[in-house]
Amino acid sequence: MEKIVSILGFAGSLRKDSYNRSLLRAALELVPKDGKLEVFDLDGIPPFNQDLENQPSEKVKEFKAKIRAADAILIATPEYNYSIPGVLKNAIDCASRPYGDNAFEHKPVAIMGASIGMTGSARAQYHLRQCFVFLTCFALNQPEVMVPFAQEKIDRDGMVTDQKTREKIRELLESLVAWTKRLKQE
Repeated sequence: MEKIVSILGFAGSLRKDSYNRSLLRAALELVPKDGKLEVFDLDGIPPFNQDLENQPSEKVKEFKAKIRAADAILIATPEYNYSIPGVLKNAIDCASRPYGDNAFEHKPVAIMGASIGMTGSARAQYHLRQCFVFLTCFALNQPEVMVPFAQEKIDRDGMVTDQKTREKIRELLESLVAWTKRLKQE
């Protein structure tokens, strides 16, 4: 029997009707049969404070435990001011600190993102990849899932209705599962 690859997904947005949360909902429907996806909500992770990094909150402890338990990570990020949202950077900082206790270390990671603009979160995704260098994550380079003009591809109920977008999410998940299996063999 083939091993199921467990994926932890989270969105870099706290907004209830976030387009990026919609991408994760679509991913739950599109995950391949040899993968399973759990979605984690970043709401409730307190601002990172280095004075308290050795006494993390229960939410941070839960987040780190879920990251460690997963075989791979899926991040859906919006783009704010040409970069990743503060809530996402904060969550990454909380889960990768204190030094020597990085929950992301050696995890395969895939990124997708949606925005109402024409770049579809491209700059945020590239900036997020820079963070992965220090975290020693293994970022999946392709396919890139950058959803521009998200308001035209996601309906009012938060459903991804654009078939090309759904297919790219499916391809990303299939590639993440294959990438994770390949890394585990080495």
